[in-house]
Amino acid sequence: MANAEHSGRTADPFEPAAGSTDPAGTRLRAARLGLWLVAALLAVRQAAVVLGTPRGQRLTDLEAWVGPDGVLHADGSLYGSTRFTGTPFGGLVLKPLTRAAEQALGWGWTFGTLLLVAALGVIAARNLPRPLGRRTSLLAAPAATSLLMLSLPVRNAFWLGQTSIVPVLLVVLGCFVARHWRATGALIGVAAALQPAVLLFAALLWFTGRRRAAAASVAAFTAVTLLTWAAMPHDSYVYWVHHMAGTGLGGEADGLGNQSLHGALLRLGLSGPLEIGLFLSLGAAVAVLGVRRAVRYARDGQLLLAVAVTGCAVIAVSPTTWQHQLLWVLPAVVGRVGRRACDRHVWPVAVIVVMTLPGGMLLPHTAALHPLRDNAVLLAAVAAATVVPFLPRTSPFHRTPVPAGHVPPVPARWAHVPLLPFLKRLPTRPNLLLELLLLRVTYAAYQQVRLAATGGTNSGGRARAETHGQQILDSERFLHLDVERAVNHWVTGVDRLRDFFDFYYTSFHFAVPLTVLAVLYVRRPADYRWARASLGFATLLALVGFWLYPLAPPRLMPGLGVVDTVHGVQDFSKPDYGTLTALTNQYAAMPSLHFGWSLWCGLVIAIVARRRWVKALGLLHPLLTVASIVATGNHWVLDAAGGAAVVLAGFGLSYLLMGPRAQSATAAAAGSAAGAAPAGALEAWPAATTAAAAAAAARRAVREETAEAVPASAPVPRQDPARR
Repeated sequence: MANAEHSGRTADPFEPAAGSTDPAGTRLRAARLGLWLVAALLAVRQAAVVLGTPRGQRLTDLEAWVGPDGVLHADGSLYGSTRFTGTPFGGLVLKPLTRAAEQALGWGWTFGTLLLVAALGVIAARNLPRPLGRRTSLLAAPAATSLLMLSLPVRNAFWLGQTSIVPVLLVVLGCFVARHWRATGALIGVAAALQPAVLLFAALLWFTGRRRAAAASVAAFTAVTLLTWAAMPHDSYVYWVHHMAGTGLGGEADGLGNQSLHGALLRLGLSGPLEIGLFLSLGAAVAVLGVRRAVRYARDGQLLLAVAVTGCAVIAVSPTTWQHQLLWVLPAVVGRVGRRACDRHVWPVAVIVVMTLPGGMLLPHTAALHPLRDNAVLLAAVAAATVVPFLPRTSPFHRTPVPAGHVPPVPARWAHVPLLPFLKRLPTRPNLLLELLLLRVTYAAYQQVRLAATGGTNSGGRARAETHGQQILDSERFLHLDVERAVNHWVTGVDRLRDFFDFYYTSFHFAVPLTVLAVLYVRRPADYRWARASLGFATLLALVGFWLYPLAPPRLMPGLGVVDTVHGVQDFSKPDYGTLTALTNQYAAMPSLHFGWSLWCGLVIAIVARRRWVKALGLLHPLLTVASIVATGNHWVLDAAGGAAVVLAGFGLSYLLMGPRAQSATAAAAGSAAGAAPAGALEAWPAATTAAAAAAAARRAVREETAEAVPASAPVPRQDPARR
């Protein structure tokens, strides 16, 4: 308000003055427009997916409630079946929709939900902790709306026709929009009537000094619940007494969809009084710790974070928290964690990944990891409510974390390299948790795309892949490279050689690249970054090849006579043999990533290793790999050439986008036990590099002036050794 203009309108500090030009502001406004377009496209896609699905497969929960044969049409109890999962008040509110079910189940409900999501994103963005940077203030609302559209709870609410967004929006309106304590209490009380665990926000209001609003929320919840009990006594008794606040409604309480502490304990095999006692104890601990932390952040001026922390506690303490009710975790990304700039992105990335990707993409399909994978959202909620060390605004690292040191750029042969100069090279290793998370998600996405690259239907994909296989075979015959059958039959006749190549093919494909990455991460962090980027580019290009050119390997070519030494004798009479299977795409042969990844390992080892025998051992790996893929009948020779092409292209893209490898940074990073350069060294490098460059430029200028002043025919004077 101190910036109010004389006209009475409040000045926008982010708008340029009249008559001035602001290129940075123009770019930010263009970026904001682009993000709003992305949010609109995501909304259109959500609506199209829902409305384009046949009736009976879309909005199934809403159909079960208010459809022609829904629960709300039937006489008797709402809970005669487990199809209705809401509170009795929710049934009372939805009852009028039964007269207009066709409209409610179609366009009206879908677009109404879209508007609720957009309103939630805008309100959350406008209540970020102050002060805000210019970029954050302009881009927060469209970014938050887009993120909400992509989240699993919102997608499930769209698909199922659930009302789970309504309680969240009511709480946000009560905390940030309502100006009077009565309005705040009424909004939160109604939200608690729809989702009882939301009543925990009354404690947040009470301990932050808004006691009249807290009392009003409890009173509103009590009044609404009693009115519903008077209107629907039997259903209210069934819900509040028999089902213990909804436990068991909407499916088995130990199902994966129930991401509460109660559901997790049931999935772990606990039951009976022991499970109930443990749930009540853990729930009470999470509620107390969560509310205490939320109160602290609210007093610190981070009210949105306080609301998110309380919502995460609500997720844990509710007896049932179905997947469409998990939206509270997402606002927790506003909390800042970590003193170093390189650690600042770990928490937001982890939350976004957990809230937007299915559990199968987060962790491998290993029995020991199932408890983590099945309870990923619950663990994120409990962590946000109890242990994640969000920085207070009084911390000097809240706005200005410790910056990462950048190495001086290495001169390139081309003037426009690097193309992306903002991708500055760092001498320190990245955050390990963030790297593992991104590597896992990237590999899961790679698996999904590889599985999808079938070239159409199963039969059509097989025919196309075999046609491409014949093309490769004809090309190799023209080039006199068709050695696959001869090598395969020769190796098959030698048992030890066949066993060796089978073992090499099945064992070293993942082990060696992961080992190289691990060693680089620990010993050569600066080299780890460009090597990882090169491998990522190569894999991305290979996915394009799998998609555009499905190829049958020699072992899947009928009539060629190649023996599959790894999988055994194959039956080509099966109609779906060789097509997309539950494990992998059998036709992802061109380019060969078996050879590509091994060549990447060999080149990286040859570049960074210091001893010659280590370099030679690294280059031996791709030679043995190409021999194994040909001998086992899993790839053509030209597949290996394709793998080499994408790997070289990956190194080229890394060089083109980020510039040459910074050898000085690598040496400095390798010499530090902690993986970071000594204090002050990074700051001195740019100055030293600038000074050295200036001195070199001055010497060149002197030489050029001397060359111009001295005639070509004049003898060059000899310099006195004493003055040299």
